[in-house]
Amino acid sequence: MLSDMCPISNFHTHTYLCGHAVGHPIDYYNQAVTDGCTALGFTDHCPYPATTPDYWPEIRMSVQEASGYVSEVNALKSDSQFPVYLGFECEWDKNLLSWYKEGLKGEFGADYLILGSHWLVKGKSHLYIPPEMGKAELFEYTDQTIEGMRSGVFAFLAHPELCMGHGREWNSDVESCMKAIIAAAKDLDLPLEVNGLGMHKPLWPTKNGTRYSYPVDEFWTLAAQEGVRVVCNADAHDPVTVISQAREAREYAGRFSIVPVENVLEN
Repeated sequence: MLSDMCPISNFHTHTYLCGHAVGHPIDYYNQAVTDGCTALGFTDHCPYPATTPDYWPEIRMSVQEASGYVSEVNALKSDSQFPVYLGFECEWDKNLLSWYKEGLKGEFGADYLILGSHWLVKGKSHLYIPPEMGKAELFEYTDQTIEGMRSGVFAFLAHPELCMGHGREWNSDVESCMKAIIAAAKDLDLPLEVNGLGMHKPLWPTKNGTRYSYPVDEFWTLAAQEGVRVVCNADAHDPVTVISQAREAREYAGRFSIVPVENVLEN
């Protein structure tokens, strides 16, 4: 087990601006200093342009709020005891590629973006991964996720097995999709994330026993076999979890003899 004061990084951090987290960037930074930290990245849910009203505005900052978020994170950089990075967590829609590049990275100066593949794009609608998603939609979702991975704008894929989060049973279709995501990550040398937050969501009963929403053992067994790069993060929504959940993610990865990337932005 990792020592509580063993230095550790976290590149997946939210703030009060998403509406389902608490704390300002300074609160997460102060906790990271206390708990031991080598690098801290902020990745609150990105804003989308006002022309995209169905993109779940209730769980993300607005474009108008983004400048304040940027200022609060950047203010931490100059006197920090470790590297601090400005980022956003984004979903993938090919029609928003210019927004990711010119808006989030350009106008707002993000150091990095992460892909949180939360939705399935259906025409003009963006559906949160539905628990009843059948085979055709599961394969469509997988293709969409891989398209986002291949876009070149994301530093890593967050919670790559998120589609298992509603108690989905692992079967041959799921395995085929997860193998495709792992193969794409290996081909692109794009890290996959072991996500500490998923270990604190309600447990799911399955035919193979109770499991986390994510991370999912079957997925990480395959990922370890393929030797993909892995990052272990907290997905913190409360300052007290900013390092503790990253440690838990790393301990989970250790069960598969996975050695995670220390600083995903320097590799």
